This record gives sequence, C-alpha cells and structure tokens, in this order.
Amino acid sequence: MLRYLLDMSFTLEQLRGFVAVAEEGNFGRAAARLRITQPPLSRQVQKLERTLDVQLLVRTPRAVLLTPAGDAFLPEARRILSLAEAAPITARNAARGTAGTLRIGFTAISALTVLGTWIRTITQHLPAVELTLTEMVTRDQIDALLAGDIHVGLARGVPASEVLDTRRVHVESLILACPRGHTLTELGHPPTLGDIGYHDVVTYTPIAARYLQELVISVFHDAGVEPHYVQHVSQVHSLLALVDAGVGVGLVPRSAARLRLPNLAFTDITGLRPDIVETHCVWRTAHDNPALDALLHLTDPTA
Repeated sequence: MLRYLLDMSFTLEQLRGFVAVAEEGNFGRAAARLRITQPPLSRQVQKLERTLDVQLLVRTPRAVLLTPAGDAFLPEARRILSLAEAAPITARNAARGTAGTLRIGFTAISALTVLGTWIRTITQHLPAVELTLTEMVTRDQIDALLAGDIHVGLARGVPASEVLDTRRVHVESLILACPRGHTLTELGHPPTLGDIGYHDVVTYTPIAARYLQELVISVFHDAGVEPHYVQHVSQVHSLLALVDAGVGVGLVPRSAARLRLPNLAFTDITGLRPDIVETHCVWRTAHDNPALDALLHLTDPTA
C-alpha cells in the first residue's frame, strides 16, 4: 500500500473518483455521489490509469466493470483514503494528548494503590493512548526518566528539582507484618515501636529501597529504639516472604496487607502518623508529551 503513496503521483481526488465509480458501477451515479459532473470524473480516472500504467475499468453497455488490475487496486485505494482521513484526526488527538504513548514506571506497592486508578482513568478518558508499564524501584525510575525511557514514575522520596517535577498522589501508614501467632499479635493492643524493638526485624536495603530504609530507621530512632535488623531486602514483597518464613517481623506500608501469604498477620503500630508513607508521581519538567499532560490533568485533585 505505501508503495503506491511513495512511488505514484496520483491525487486523493483521483482515488475517490475511482472508488466511487467502482462501487456504483456507473459514471453518472458516481459523479452525482461526488457532487461533480461526469466529464471531470472521467478525466480523474483516466489520469489515475495513466499514472499506474494499467487499465482499471471497462465500460460496457450496462455497467462499468473492474479489470483484474482494478479489482486488486480497489482495496488498496480504500485503505489509502482511510489513512488520509484518519491522519488529521490522529495528529489532532496526539496534540491534545488523547492519543500517543505513555511509558509508566511504578513500584510494586504503588501497583496496589495508585497505578490501578491511573489505568482505569486512561482506559476511560484516553482510550487511544498506548500504555507501557514497567515495575522498577525508585532509583531505577529516576535513571529511566532522565534517559527518556519512561514518561512518568510512581515512586517514593523523590525531591522536586529543576529537572524533575513531583506531585504527592498517595499517603498511608506503616503497619507491622508478623508471622501468625507471633507474640506481638497477642498483646491485646497494637504494639509500640518499643515492643517491636525486642524482636528480630527484617528491613530494607539503603540503596534500592532508600526511602523505606530511612523511614524505618527514623521512626525507631525518634522512639528511642534500636532494633536488631536481621535481613535487608529491596522490595516489600520480599520482606513479606521472609516474615512469612519466620525470619523476623517488618514494617510495611498499609497497602502491603493486600498481599496475603499463608503465615502472615498484620497489626497497627501505636504512635505512628497515618500519613507517614508517601507516594509521588514524578516526571521530567521539560517533557513534550501531550498524553502525559492529559494524564496529569485528569489525576490532579485540584483540577
């Protein structure tokens, strides 16, 4: 199909004329359909045949018939006309952000909170936007944003800068994950950080999970507690797997309680703010993606 567009110098009017005649089987009816007179329509078809160097139509006493070449060219002509009609709409939609591509990075836990809402919003309001979703830790999201590999990320602990803009999109509390039957679940009340400090604690690595690692250290430090950290992991679901195996207990965002394992129990922690864990969306300040602007507008609670 593109071969015709690239190699042949016919016009869309010639194609429309040919298609009308082929479908009507009559030059008069085709001319009336196109709201032109018959002589210019005949000239359009003749010019098209000269350009292609093939005969497309045969006149008979009763009708105009397609030659084998015309029969083969007709679906191609229709497709070219369809592309020509759709191209301006596609361009306008892309400029408005209702078409195009969005590459979104997300952390495992943001997939349980913000990401689902975003996907439903895009599906409803931006159905022509193609989505690419990639799970990655915050550090890798920043690298991907700066490299242009993703358009927006759902991450933690990313300060705004001249290069990156951020917006807080979710807050939640920290809760305690324990093996079922653990003494901290049988106190009769939510444990304090001091209670937790008497037990082995699984926590986060300082590089891949810097935000949560620093958050856990700070809440224990503020409470004057020095827990015994037994393992360090980069993902919340990995921490839950170790807790489920009985390695220790761990502090996790409340949304992690949706991840169920056979030996897991969750409990609140006394004395922690309910909004202590934050998720931000982050994007390049100098981006040129209208679809991203549309998503940011649709998900802006102040808009």
